[in-house]
Amino acid sequence: MIEVRTIFLSDVHLGIRPCQAERLLDFLRSYSARELFLVGDIIDFEALDRSIFWTRAHNTVVQKILRRARHGEKIVLIPGNHDATLREYAGTSFGDIRVEREWIHTGADGKRYLLVHGDAFDPVSQCSRFIAAVGDIAYTALLRFNRHLAWWRHRLGASGYWSLSAYVKQRIKRAADYISDYESAVVHAARARGVDGVICGHIHVAAIKQLHGLTYINTGDWVDSCTAVVEHFDGRMELVRNVLSAPGLVAPHEVEAISRAST
Repeated sequence: MIEVRTIFLSDVHLGIRPCQAERLLDFLRSYSARELFLVGDIIDFEALDRSIFWTRAHNTVVQKILRRARHGEKIVLIPGNHDATLREYAGTSFGDIRVEREWIHTGADGKRYLLVHGDAFDPVSQCSRFIAAVGDIAYTALLRFNRHLAWWRHRLGASGYWSLSAYVKQRIKRAADYISDYESAVVHAARARGVDGVICGHIHVAAIKQLHGLTYINTGDWVDSCTAVVEHFDGRMELVRNVLSAPGLVAPHEVEAISRAST
């Protein structure tokens, strides 16, 4: 068990088939913390409105988070656009989990971070619910294809996990421009709050980097990249990924550091 000061994770999307609940459970068993921040889209209520998909692993994730709260871990939920109905309960607590629209987190080194899901800075989510819904359906289909592709790569002896959805985000210019514009908008909002950085989710692109003089941190997701951010007791932020040889295969899980930032 690795002890850290704080865990930040988002975009779990419990309730959809591509959700990597088993990998998240492995991560939660590997890390203990004083604080856990759930930065939006933990339960995909929008998908559950269309069809019910809920496995034992999905249920176990919820139970484990509730258990951690009962055992004294401070847990704050900041709803995203897929669990936006919970925003109506901002300022209240459920099962020792506090719900807030946003949060200011002070790191061990005294630096302050604005915590937001990030959909407020996405013009597609804000201006066209229809286009956003179509995009969600297409992205879910792409993630399902990823799982089949990973299975075939494993059968053919290919090593590592290659994601088509990540490739599309990185290689198609319009997607890359969208990510860049989103990151800049979030950072500018954080600067207006007078903080040192921002921790968000929403776009499923994990990152820790300096941007326009502030620290930009995106926790990634648990449907594709399987990433989270942990804060160490000296205030250092680290991006970690849960690595598995291929989805659905029985193999040891490994938590691998993929990015670090001294903040």
